[in-house]
Amino acid sequence: MTVATTADIEEQAARRLERYRRVTYRSFLFAAFGFLAPGLAGAGAAYAEGHVGVPAVIAVVAGLGLMTWCYARLVRTGLEGAASRRDIAVSGAVAGALSLMMLTDPLFSVIPVFWVSAVVLSPMGRGRIIALCAAAGMFCGVLSTVGVTRLHGAGNLPWFAVLPLTTALYTAVCGVVAFVNRYQRRMWDLHQEAYAARDALARLAVTEERLRFSRDLHDLLGHSLSLIAVKSELAMRLARDDPDRAGAEMADVRRAARDALREVRAAVRGYRAVELDAELAGVRAVLEAAGVRCAIGDPPDGLPPEVRSVLAWVIREGATNVIKHSEARHCSIALTLYGGSVVVEMRNDGVRGAETGEGSGLTGLTERAAVLGGEITAGRHGRDGFLLRAAVPVPCPDGREAGEAITAGRPA
Repeated sequence: MTVATTADIEEQAARRLERYRRVTYRSFLFAAFGFLAPGLAGAGAAYAEGHVGVPAVIAVVAGLGLMTWCYARLVRTGLEGAASRRDIAVSGAVAGALSLMMLTDPLFSVIPVFWVSAVVLSPMGRGRIIALCAAAGMFCGVLSTVGVTRLHGAGNLPWFAVLPLTTALYTAVCGVVAFVNRYQRRMWDLHQEAYAARDALARLAVTEERLRFSRDLHDLLGHSLSLIAVKSELAMRLARDDPDRAGAEMADVRRAARDALREVRAAVRGYRAVELDAELAGVRAVLEAAGVRCAIGDPPDGLPPEVRSVLAWVIREGATNVIKHSEARHCSIALTLYGGSVVVEMRNDGVRGAETGEGSGLTGLTERAAVLGGEITAGRHGRDGFLLRAAVPVPCPDGREAGEAITAGRPA
């Protein structure tokens, strides 16, 4: 196992966002078959029935190809921000020209509907969407009414009765399609916002930690360094006239420097220390941010600090393993007391490839556990699972059994 850095986690989140973007974009492109197939079928039917000739069929096929390109451009620019007015106008002109084929076959009525579905991916108000759907519905209603009258005669209903029905029908269809695409666009926006918020939170956490570190260093060293500077200047002035007092002042300087060094070392040890409860909370946050459902049990009460530190390192390295070497969707962490030892088990699914040898992370865990007489085991578990298990003895200073001296928490 290797240590997962912040850059690794950010890179994985960026890959996940890019993968979702490609899936969203390709789903819209796949929907283009919804007007390509009816358009080609309508052109073939119109030619077979003698309504159009070969030049018209060639023009329709070329128009469908151009419409597909315009549709893909509208989708891409809409997802990236907003389509330009020129793209909307050009694609609208192509869609309108192809829609004239509704006079020969009603299958071409899907083309303006799909054009509306692509245009509404760009940011626009509700009023503009309603107006767009109403205009497309009216356009399709007029063409379909003329086409029905031309192909099938007046029928039982006059044209002024057919026109409102077809207009209302096409307007409703455009409205439903626009709602569905706007909803999917909103889901894409939410993914982008979540990614940006996670990045902002990570940067904010780093900034706050830097501020805390700088504040602690100032509090620790500010007084000591000021004292050292003042006493050093005093010793320099007294070095010629009063050597004994100058020596006493330099002794104070040495004592202040040693105290400052001791305080800095204690502070650094505190920053380097790994706390079990904080690590459990951090691991849960990191795994869930990476899309892994995490179930964590409460640690036993009263564990010695050195045991809690080793368990925290085990959990940290185990989470690193989950993020870097698997495509896990579930991870469980259980901490229990058994036979005078505290046992932590981390299970996850989604293991990639064949099992490899021990890495530096696992070796370091083994060395940490061995200091307290513990042991580490890790390996494949089931078809695609992985199990990391650590057993660390719990010392009892009063001679009682570990299982009696400590109350176990709830396992996962």
